[in-house]
Amino acid sequence: MPKKLILVTGATGYIASRLIPQLLERGYAVRALARNPLQLRARNWSSKVEIFQGDILEPDSLAPALQDVHTAYYLVHSMAMGTGYTELETRVAGNFVHAAEMAGVQHIIYLGGLADQDQPISPHLLSRIKTGDALREGKIPVTEFRASVIVGSGSISFEMIRFMTELFPIIPSHVWLKNRAQPIAVQNIMDYLLLALEKWDKTGRVIEIGGPEVITYQDLMLRYAHARGHRRSFLFLPAIPVWFMAFGVGLVTPVPRRIARPLVRGMSHDSIVTHKSMDEVYPEVKPMDFESAVGQALAHLHPLKIEPVWADGEHHDRTLRHEGFFIDHREFTVNAEPEKVFNVITEFGESFGPQRFVVDTLEPDHFLLLRSQRSLPGEGWLEWRVSRAENQTRLTQTFFFAPRGMAGFLYWYLLYPFHLLEIMRVVRTITI
Repeated sequence: MPKKLILVTGATGYIASRLIPQLLERGYAVRALARNPLQLRARNWSSKVEIFQGDILEPDSLAPALQDVHTAYYLVHSMAMGTGYTELETRVAGNFVHAAEMAGVQHIIYLGGLADQDQPISPHLLSRIKTGDALREGKIPVTEFRASVIVGSGSISFEMIRFMTELFPIIPSHVWLKNRAQPIAVQNIMDYLLLALEKWDKTGRVIEIGGPEVITYQDLMLRYAHARGHRRSFLFLPAIPVWFMAFGVGLVTPVPRRIARPLVRGMSHDSIVTHKSMDEVYPEVKPMDFESAVGQALAHLHPLKIEPVWADGEHHDRTLRHEGFFIDHREFTVNAEPEKVFNVITEFGESFGPQRFVVDTLEPDHFLLLRSQRSLPGEGWLEWRVSRAENQTRLTQTFFFAPRGMAGFLYWYLLYPFHLLEIMRVVRTITI
């Protein structure tokens, strides 16, 4: 029997990047849709999938990607577009359904947001619900999952909690932090999305999903702090405007300000499961408690376990915050054989000795990952990769630092630049 062909939209996004490898493990043929396919080139699964360039904002680009597809995952949003994204999202969802019908797609799986639509809710969550409504206006059965805070390394909600809690001993807060959520582990999200491929209602259904606990947003941060060994308290500022909170979140976390604003506003009400059909429809899923989900996320705090979003084919030098790390990435071209370049790098690592770095991972003539042995307020790694490109040697250097508490943030912004100068002296000896 031929494998079902599965289309995953938003392939560069958080959920898609975790879903695609698990689809491949289960033997499905996968097609990935991305506006910029170059952003997928560094993913270790990119050579195993069909990659199509397309944009849900441009309906004509969808037809080739949807051809021969059995099930399509709709995993996109338009929050970064700013004001007016609710109308935009419903319109593009309608365009997607029309294109899917023309291509003969049999099933759409959509991951939306969790809120009680009978109560006043934020524009962001209202948009997520209306997107589901727009998808169901077509003839294709839609399985819609509605989820609250997703706990996992890389989730924008979790990264917002992580960076804010790490940085501030006293966390400036809105009274909305006293509202309730029902956090769900990212692996449970994967469980539901994968089960829906084979176990679905031919007329479609909406299923609210969540973990086993209902917790205030404040307690989510306190529990994360406990897992990291921090003591945290809160300074509630009832009159703090949403735009100012979003500006602060965008300044100190990986979440861009335009996305932070609807997320912050989304905390203005509870986000909990009110219709518990998930246990009846998918009894196979065993929801993970919050502490276990946080433990899994913290276990990913290693350079080889995170998505290499910095290798996006557009930026050669980048500094970013990603999955619990500050990351400094630089690329160089060297007029020397790769073996000679790699030997110099290896000698650099050895010259510092075990007091400075220790080898974490080594692939001869290609890859060296050193772990810092310095006494730092966090954990640091230095990665070197050497490859051949267009008759020249390409050298990439990436420094990863996972801060622990405010001291970790101060180190990165005040002291790391001096350490970088020391490392760059070695690069200059190679590139000259």
